[in-house]
Amino acid sequence: MALAAAGVADRANAASPGAAPATKAAPASSAPRASPVTSDARRAWRIAPGTLDAVLNRFASAAGIELTVDASLTQGRQSAGLDGDYTLPQALDQLLSPHRLQAMRSNQGVYTLRAATHDAANVSAGDAVVLPTTHVVAQAVGLPEAYEGGQVARGGRLGLLGNKDLMDVPFNIASYTARTIQDQQSTTLADVLDNDPSVRFTTSSGHMYENFSVRGFPLTADEVSLNGMFGLSPYGHVPTEFIERVEVLKGPNALLNGMSPSGAVGGAINVVTKKAESTPLARVTADYLSDAQFGVQADLGRRFGDDEQIGIRFNGALRDGRTTLEGQNKRRQFGAVALDLKTDRVRIGLDAYTDTEKYTGGSPWMATFATKVVPPPAAGTNVLRGEFGDLESTGAQLRGEVDITDAITAYAGIGALSYRYAGFITGTRTGPIKPDGSYTGATYYQRGWTDTLSLDAGVRTRFRTGALKHELTLSATSLDTTSGNVFTTSSNYTSNIYAPVDPTLAQDPGAAPKTADTTLSSFALADTISMWHDRVTLIAGVRSQRVRAAAFSASTGARTSNYDENAITPAFGLVLKPFGPNVSLYGNYIEGLTQGGMVTDVSAANYGQIFAPYRSKQAEFGVKWDAGSFTNTLAFFQITKPGMIKDTATNTYNPDGEQRNRGVEWNVFGEFTPRWRVLGGVAYTRGELTKTAGNLYNGNTPYGVPKWTANLGTEWDLPWVPGMTLTGRMITTSSQYVNSANTQKIGGWTRYDVGARYATRLYGKGVVFRAAVENVTNRIAWSGTFNDGYVIQNAPRTFKLSASIDF
Repeated sequence: MALAAAGVADRANAASPGAAPATKAAPASSAPRASPVTSDARRAWRIAPGTLDAVLNRFASAAGIELTVDASLTQGRQSAGLDGDYTLPQALDQLLSPHRLQAMRSNQGVYTLRAATHDAANVSAGDAVVLPTTHVVAQAVGLPEAYEGGQVARGGRLGLLGNKDLMDVPFNIASYTARTIQDQQSTTLADVLDNDPSVRFTTSSGHMYENFSVRGFPLTADEVSLNGMFGLSPYGHVPTEFIERVEVLKGPNALLNGMSPSGAVGGAINVVTKKAESTPLARVTADYLSDAQFGVQADLGRRFGDDEQIGIRFNGALRDGRTTLEGQNKRRQFGAVALDLKTDRVRIGLDAYTDTEKYTGGSPWMATFATKVVPPPAAGTNVLRGEFGDLESTGAQLRGEVDITDAITAYAGIGALSYRYAGFITGTRTGPIKPDGSYTGATYYQRGWTDTLSLDAGVRTRFRTGALKHELTLSATSLDTTSGNVFTTSSNYTSNIYAPVDPTLAQDPGAAPKTADTTLSSFALADTISMWHDRVTLIAGVRSQRVRAAAFSASTGARTSNYDENAITPAFGLVLKPFGPNVSLYGNYIEGLTQGGMVTDVSAANYGQIFAPYRSKQAEFGVKWDAGSFTNTLAFFQITKPGMIKDTATNTYNPDGEQRNRGVEWNVFGEFTPRWRVLGGVAYTRGELTKTAGNLYNGNTPYGVPKWTANLGTEWDLPWVPGMTLTGRMITTSSQYVNSANTQKIGGWTRYDVGARYATRLYGKGVVFRAAVENVTNRIAWSGTFNDGYVIQNAPRTFKLSASIDF
């Protein structure tokens, strides 16, 4: 019997331009598996034309075989696909014989592609077939395959629904690959998300935390999920070294993922960790980041067993040195190990990591203004000299699934995170700043900790009712978070952002007591119904969410508040493919959840009242067009988010506030030609405060919601210099309001990045050299907002260099 995995794998090494590590491809774990085709059985094949990479992936998936390919054999080739009745060897011959390659079948049933030998005619048809030359993109085990160009995947995780193809779901999703992370020399999650026009970074460059906005709504660092589970990703910056995919789901997603820890409703960000692949990997990378940050990374992976059932992957990194902030020094140490077991029926993965970040000599900062917005100071200005901080995250996650029958799969996951921090971590702000740049400020020394336990379990079953195909999923989740923090505040000091003085530093507050305990638990049921040869897909489901939270006094330990509320959130989605599999028309209605507010105003008539979780609502429709080697998506959406406001007539607070964001998103990715790749898009968002206290700000634009954002990147493989690739990117953001009153506004800005990489072989080893310059023009600006009334400053011109070698 052939191995259960199906797909094309890439045996590319660092010598191939833009190549990713070799791997065995497998179908998404949530999708039904194709039954392996016997060599003498004839069947009808309908494989759409496209690049040979895509055609081979589709064929291998449909055939239920495992296929490994050297990327150098297939680069830049096109295939007419396959349409007709053939045996497996005949089908391979039809696909591959025009290009004179061979497919050799091992004793384990794995097919390997190679260039045709002179005695190819003497090889039996059951063992080898002459093949076309191709550029096949690597695909990690159990994940949707990489799309043409390798920068994004064909799909991603949709919470309890599992991994899905982007053309089959009624949502706007993007999944950035490990190849993109490495080729762009991304050192933080924010670097990866610079490719997405719907996402904006909302903390100062180099800050200890990375917060974002998605579709104009905030998403904080603690809301990034790890392999589909909240509460387990490292705090501060998520290390990119152990990331296989960064998946972005746009819009509220309470049904799919449950309520996020801080109630984000604009979208969800999930990181998928690397696992060992078929070809052994031993890669070392040295890098440089201006002003004087040096780093080294190691990526080691290997599989063991007759059928490679057991895999181990190690990623480690050390980075130290000066940053672009004058006088600041940063040091980061990271180590992660991933173990996995896969058989025909069982798949288990264990991830464990430790991550430490330390900085000394100052911190990036946020600014607020007394009256008008003033120009930012020179790049690298350090107004908080002497500040320091230390973040330590240690986490582990165990996930597994078992195919109880061919139609029933059960899955479960458990994870834990221990996070500790000390120093000047948050509250790094200045102001209110006067027109001459002067201000009066204070500093905040913090100590704190967070312990998290995350659980996830469910069962998926596939069945038919007449002409309808069902995939029914039942899911249960629990996220328990206990935390403590304490801080001290310094005395006030006076300074000026254009001529800063050393600030007064707060004193160490000592150990942090327990201050909060929160449990988010939920049950969900969803059904995916397909009909008419998958031309119509309907997704419907509901989640019941319970939120329990308690706060405790830092001084006495006494409980100061208690919260226990429930909410039910439905979702509906529809996908139509009236013109075939390459065009999807879709629409959805889905809700998001945010923990309801508690009235803390002691003068209010309803002081102490706690409201039920706020339900945000999204309506969205759009179209996706897969042109074979590149894809366009166009989405139209509206999201309404409630909030708490005060009724001055009754002196009470109520949950009747509302913000409404309407927008249009266009995304494009893939290969326009075999040597020219594109990645990015444009978004237009019209935010409006529709219900505010006393109607004071009704009709205003919410702070931090620019109307226009665009991220457009390109890569070009030089035809006359094999292995050389040139890159470029433009990131632009239009003007935006700083505060809800709309009395302060920052201008728009545009950033240009350029780069190049060269893949070659030295002494028989694959080597890739990479270089990039970000913010080429050194444009310095207030680049965004964080909280009402605060702005952040962008990073100056930054140089990146790296060299990777595969041993």
